[in-house]
Amino acid sequence: MIPNLLSSCKVTYDFNGASIDYTKTKTIQIADFPIRSSYVWGPMGPLFNNQLKDMFANHTRLIQVKRDGDMVIEGEITQYSQRNKSVSSEGNSAQTELSLTVNVRFTNNTNHSKDFEKSFTATQTYETAEGLNSVQEKLVTLMCKELTDQIFNATVADW
Repeated sequence: MIPNLLSSCKVTYDFNGASIDYTKTKTIQIADFPIRSSYVWGPMGPLFNNQLKDMFANHTRLIQVKRDGDMVIEGEITQYSQRNKSVSSEGNSAQTELSLTVNVRFTNNTNHSKDFEKSFTATQTYETAEGLNSVQEKLVTLMCKELTDQIFNATVADW
């Protein structure tokens, strides 16, 4: 009879890219990111915070806790801005780029070598003639999705 040589340590790789050792890491604490940007769109904070928490709830088995998490994600929305991206032949702005930046502090209490603090930025472009008010919700939603993907990959995807 061959002895069982498999260890009890298990790292799970899911198709969503998460690589978490659920024998050591069971909880995650995700703080609400306050808005520290001088330019603000009201729904942006709750939209980002909800998408970030949903990302971890939907793509990991980690239990979200209010304090003392095995992993901790915190930070702030530091910048929300727009700039002209292209000019029409008449000399007017043709396209505008909207950008959203968040600063993230990640602490992995089961492996502090994975800790980091860094900024993540997402951008979207729209036709200036459309007007920001008509596209803002859609574009901010897309940028929040991109940011939560970047944060998820940086924190729990070891590729």
